[in-house]
Amino acid sequence: MPKIDNTLAILWMLRSGEKITAKQIAEKLEMNIRTVYRYIDTLSTSGVPIIADSGHNGGYTLWKPFYEAPLFFDQEEQTSLLHAAVFAEEAGYYGGEALNRAIAKLNNYTNQEQETKIDQQFKSLEIINRLNTLSIQPFLKELELAVMSGFSVNIQYKKRSEEQTNRTIDPYKIIYWNHHWYVGGFCHLRKDIRSFRVDRIEALTLTENQFNLPEDFPTRTFFLNSLFPAPENKARLVLTGSESSLTNICQHWFFEHYLQERTEGQATFLLEDKTMHAYVPTLLLPFGTSIKIIEPVSLKEKMMELLSEWIQFYQQ
Repeated sequence: MPKIDNTLAILWMLRSGEKITAKQIAEKLEMNIRTVYRYIDTLSTSGVPIIADSGHNGGYTLWKPFYEAPLFFDQEEQTSLLHAAVFAEEAGYYGGEALNRAIAKLNNYTNQEQETKIDQQFKSLEIINRLNTLSIQPFLKELELAVMSGFSVNIQYKKRSEEQTNRTIDPYKIIYWNHHWYVGGFCHLRKDIRSFRVDRIEALTLTENQFNLPEDFPTRTFFLNSLFPAPENKARLVLTGSESSLTNICQHWFFEHYLQERTEGQATFLLEDKTMHAYVPTLLLPFGTSIKIIEPVSLKEKMMELLSEWIQFYQQ
């Protein structure tokens, strides 16, 4: 039996709550008693609080609070958990307190050396979030409950136009994208699957109406298609420029969805003509002269028109 299997086997024997001797362990696992002592030392060194009683009625037991401790995590696993906690907190995930309790358990059931490493790992990564998501955490918790239990919710939703509507939705999935939380599901008002930004929900109430969650709901496909519907009047956008600027554009949340081809010094996008003329000029302005529009010509003209309007505005 591999060393890790033997170590875990001894740990589970100790978790029974009964005092057990090295001889009993050796007989159970069919190994030399000296090997048992080495495994006990290994467990103790890794932070397992083993109590050793000598004498006629001696043996090994575990410190009782350790029964509630999580299974062993190696250093890479600990680091991943800690960093995931940092990301979750900065994204506004409501379970931040639970993650903090999990980290506290890692600290409580480790030795001094491991505790120092955990503290260093926790402080080694920092995520700077430009958004305050504390106000939506209660909604995220209620939405997750609704998704898990299959209950519809009534929401008071504020649209971009500041108009408020009352909706009943069957929440299928909670989505985090581009620094915002969304809920996707069936909207009873529109009789269609829609997505809603959680920070625009003014009020939320769980109903007693149950729904059946569709199997294998294509979350990613549905969500991106709702944000970026397939273009009806397709138009080519060809840009040239510096490699770094083209890379930034191709990775932009808007442009990446429409990217058709990327070659050295050039990127080609395929998007709806009206959308291109409405949004692309403003999105390209921050890149200045590092990016040049090759086609369509109409977009060049739109760019010049926009710049002329800005110049006139600031000359007044």
